[in-house]
Amino acid sequence: MKKGILVFILMACAVSPRLQVLMNKDSLLKLLPFAKDDSASVELYINIGQQYDGDEPSVAKYFYKKAGDVSKKIGYYQGIIRFINNYTYILNMEGKNDSSLVLNLEAVKISRQINDSLNLGKTLFNTGTSYRELSQYEDASKYYEEGRRIIERIDDPGLSAKLNDILQLFYYELEQYDKAIQLGEKAVKYFRKVDDKIWLGGALNNLGMSYSKKQDYKKSLAFFVEALAISRKINNVEMEASELLNIGDVYTDMGEYDKLEPLFSKALLLFTKLDSKKSIGISLRGLAIYYLSAMQYEKAKSYAVQSVSVLQTENNRLQLRKSYETLSSIHYALHDMKTAEAYLLKSDFIGDSILNETVKKNTLILEKKYESQKKDKQIIVQNAQLQQRKILNYILMGSATALLIISLLTYRTYQQKQILQQQRITELETEKKLTATEAVLKGEEQERTRLAKDLHDGLGGMLSGIKYSMNSMKGNLIMTPDNAQSFERSMDMLDSSIKEMRRVAHNMMPEALVKFGLDTALKDFCNDINQSGVLKVDYQSLGMEEQVIDQTTSITIYRIVQELIHNTMKHAAATTAIVQLSKTDGQLSITVEDDGKGFDPLILQKVKGIGWTNIKSRIDFLKGILDVQSEAGKGTSVHIEFNSI
Repeated sequence: MKKGILVFILMACAVSPRLQVLMNKDSLLKLLPFAKDDSASVELYINIGQQYDGDEPSVAKYFYKKAGDVSKKIGYYQGIIRFINNYTYILNMEGKNDSSLVLNLEAVKISRQINDSLNLGKTLFNTGTSYRELSQYEDASKYYEEGRRIIERIDDPGLSAKLNDILQLFYYELEQYDKAIQLGEKAVKYFRKVDDKIWLGGALNNLGMSYSKKQDYKKSLAFFVEALAISRKINNVEMEASELLNIGDVYTDMGEYDKLEPLFSKALLLFTKLDSKKSIGISLRGLAIYYLSAMQYEKAKSYAVQSVSVLQTENNRLQLRKSYETLSSIHYALHDMKTAEAYLLKSDFIGDSILNETVKKNTLILEKKYESQKKDKQIIVQNAQLQQRKILNYILMGSATALLIISLLTYRTYQQKQILQQQRITELETEKKLTATEAVLKGEEQERTRLAKDLHDGLGGMLSGIKYSMNSMKGNLIMTPDNAQSFERSMDMLDSSIKEMRRVAHNMMPEALVKFGLDTALKDFCNDINQSGVLKVDYQSLGMEEQVIDQTTSITIYRIVQELIHNTMKHAAATTAIVQLSKTDGQLSITVEDDGKGFDPLILQKVKGIGWTNIKSRIDFLKGILDVQSEAGKGTSVHIEFNSI
C-alpha cells in the first residue's frame, strides 16, 4: 500500500509552522527558562515542538501539550486551536485517527464561537482529513466542502496550493486518479515556484501515488525519489520512511523484488522509531514478499506473521487482508495447502466485509456544489466583462481600433463555429456507431430468441411426440430380450436429446430473463454453474429489489456476465468466483472476481478474440466504464459501471 503524506495547513498564524522547521532548535530551547504563562510562551512551545515532529514525535507532543495547557489556562483561543492543529498532526501520523477527530471537532467549535473565519476554514479541512483517515468519506466531503467555501474567499495562492494537495489525497482514496493528478500537479508547480521544500515533498509523494495507480511507474518512481531526497535534506524522518515504503511498493508492482530488502528494512527501522503501527505492519509485509521471492520461506513466514500480529492490534482490515494473502502465498510455496487455504479464507472474509460497506456515498456532492459555485462566479465575471466591452465599443465607435476589434471578434466567432461543427460531426459519428452496435446486438438477440423458440416449441414438440408414440408402440409389440434392451436404450437417448435441446434453448435465451428479469436470471445462471461442479460461484445482489430494467439492457448485461464466467472457467483455473450486481443512485455496477491464476491486464489491449470483443462492444453500447485488475497468482477482478440505467 502506498503511504500518503498530508502536511496540515491548519495553523493560526499567516505562516504555516511547517515552514518554520529550519529555525535554530538550540536557540529556541535556550528561551525555555524565561517562558511565562502568556501567548508568547505558547508560540515558543509550538515552535519547539515543530522542530521535533518529523523525527521525535513523542517530544513534539510534549511541547504541543504544554502549549495547549497554557492556552486553556489564560483563555487564549487561537493558542488552543494551534495546539490542536499541531497535536493532531502527530496523532494522525501515529494512526490515532479517532482521537484526532475529537480534537479537530473541538477546534471547529471554538473557531465558530470566536467567529474566526480563517481558522474555521482550516479546522474544517483538518476535520475532513480526520474523517478521510477513518474512511468516512461522506462526512469528509461535507467538511471539505464547507472549508473550501470559506478559503475560496481568501486570495492566498499558497493556501490554495495546500488545499489542492490535501484534496488530491482525498480524490486518490476515492480512486478518482485523474482528478487527483490534476490537483497534485497544480500544487507541485506552486511549491516548486516558491521553493517550499516541505510541502513540495508531501505533494510529490501524493502525486506519485496517483501515477502508480495509473501504472505509470516511471513518473511515480521519479516523484518518490525526489521526495525522498527532500525528506533527507530537511531531516523529516516520517516523510523519509514513507518514501522508502512507496518506492518499495513500486518495485513490487514492477516485479523487481531484488531491490526490496534495503528499502523495507530501513522503512521498518524508521517507523519503529516513530511508533507508527500500521506502517510497521506494511514494512514487515514488504520484507516477507522479498524473502518469498528469494525462496527463503521461513524468513518470509516470520515477517508475515509479525505483520499480521501488528495489524491485528491496529484493527486495520485492509492491510490485514493483504498480509493474510501474503501468508497464504508463502504456505502455498511451502506446499502446505491446508494452511494456505485457511489464510486465504481469512483474507476473503475480510474482503467480503469491506466490499459490503458503503464507503463512497455522496462523494460527488463536493464536486458538484463546488463546480456550481465556480460557474456562478464565472457568470458574474463574464457579465462584468461584457458590460465593459459595450462601453468600450461606444467610445471607440467609428475609429480604426473599433474596426480591428470587430474583425478579430468576427474571426474568433468563425473559428468557434468551425469547432462546434466539428464537434457535431464527431457526435453524429459516435451516434451512428452506437446505432449500428445496437442494431447488431438486437438482431443477434432476436435471432437467439427465434432459434430458442423454434428449438423449444418446434423440435422439442416433435421429440416429445416421438417419445409418446414409441411408448404407445411398446405395449403393442412383442420383442425379444435384446430388442427390448435396444428399445430402452433408444428411449434413454431420446430423453437425453430432449434435455440437451432444452439446455441449448435456455442458453440462447433464458426463460427466467424474459419472465422475471435480470436479477433472477443471473441467480439461476450462477446456480446452474454451481450444479455443474466446474466452478463455485457466489452471486450477490445489492439494491436490485423491485428494480425494472428494460429487456435489451438486461440481455446485454446478462451476456456480459455469461461471457466473463465462461472465460473464468476456460482460462483462469479458478475454484471460486463472485458475481455482484448492485444499483445505487441510478448507477448499476457489476463485479466479477475469481481466485484463478491471474494475468497481465495489458494483454487485453492485444486480444482480438471474439469473446472479449463482444464484452467490450456490449459495454460500449451501454456507455459503461470497464476496469480490470489482475496479477499473476492473485486472481482477477472485473468491475463495470453503467450510469442512468
